[in-house]
Amino acid sequence: MTDSPIQWIAAAIFAVALLHTFTAKQFERLSHRYPEHAGVFHLLGEVEVVFGFWAMVLIVSMALVVGGEPALEYAESRNYTEPLFVFVVMVIAASRPVLRTVISTVSTVSRIAPVRTPLATAWLGLAAVPLLGSLITEPAAMTIAALMLAPQIFRPQVPERVKYLALGVLFVNVSIGGTLTSYAAPPVLMVATTWNWDSAFMLATFGWKAALAVLLNASIATYLLRSHLHAATEGGDDAAAEAPVPVSVVAVHVALLAGVVLFAHHPVVFLSLFLLFLGFSQAYERFQSQLILKEALLVGFFLAGLVVLGGMQQWWLQPIVSQLAPVALFFGALGLTAITDNAALTYLGSLIEGISDASKYMLVAGAVAGGGLTVIANAPNPAGVALLKRGFADETIGAGGLLLGALGPTAIAAAAFMFL
Repeated sequence: MTDSPIQWIAAAIFAVALLHTFTAKQFERLSHRYPEHAGVFHLLGEVEVVFGFWAMVLIVSMALVVGGEPALEYAESRNYTEPLFVFVVMVIAASRPVLRTVISTVSTVSRIAPVRTPLATAWLGLAAVPLLGSLITEPAAMTIAALMLAPQIFRPQVPERVKYLALGVLFVNVSIGGTLTSYAAPPVLMVATTWNWDSAFMLATFGWKAALAVLLNASIATYLLRSHLHAATEGGDDAAAEAPVPVSVVAVHVALLAGVVLFAHHPVVFLSLFLLFLGFSQAYERFQSQLILKEALLVGFFLAGLVVLGGMQQWWLQPIVSQLAPVALFFGALGLTAITDNAALTYLGSLIEGISDASKYMLVAGAVAGGGLTVIANAPNPAGVALLKRGFADETIGAGGLLLGALGPTAIAAAAFMFL
């Protein structure tokens, strides 16, 4: 797979996929304009479908150029552990026993906070849950935060600009909020073993800076959102109408979620636990809401497509990363993260021999700080899009709106890593 034509074809398809991501909202509008072809336009307007679709185009193109067997070998050589893990952890984290336990805890804290309950709830969703991602992983934190905040902020009645601000803060905070440990954030995970970065190192070097940025971002966003949060909890939460979940059922769900997180790098184990979860959920169906299998599958499809497409971009990305001085590397990583998954970016950095400690820090800092700029910048972002898009116009999230909403919190995160 080192032939120049294939590399250029892969780069071109990757560029088309990026362009498709940024124009997905336009396809959704076309579906309303041309109802006779609404199905096709609606499919092409689904952000979660984009990279999976173009990954298939890449494999077909490779089959035509170099043959079917090499194309299949390449597809099968990719590591799909992360897409599988995100799919599993999304479904379990969004189950009623887990979600209601978190929401109940947040509600209790909100009621005793010295501010109005809706403000406290929004702040906790934008600050506490993203930081919790350092323990339960970023995809799980994104799932829980999105489902918590959806009925409060991401509603049709709330202005679009306000929702994009909240979305940008959520995405940035989840991206940096997982840096308090060495296993929760995908871009950190890619380098932790190679560079011997343990959780103590992460907390001392990145974590406290990230926590300050998360708290500041959430506080600013909650202040700006304050006039739209008055009725956010009125009638939007139907928890009272649901059957109470026994503590024993909650304990089993939490234990299964903990097991999935613990064995996040071992798909045979966490998929087995997921099958056990499905069986248990069926056995105690009266304590369950509908599982988000469709949304999670679409997110897994998106990430798997990114794995396939991203694997062919090393030839032009790695030279850029390896030739930059530390400060330039920080801003380079910040920008490149917007057009490629930040975990892929740090993985390429881990392959560079003799990279300095300063460059290591700047690469990871830039990658996590820029993790909220686009849908593809950080692995949990597609999960957030899948769960929150219904609250936006045309039920799609525009790339431009997300970028504008994330610029402020990204600047705060970047400043924290650069100057603290």
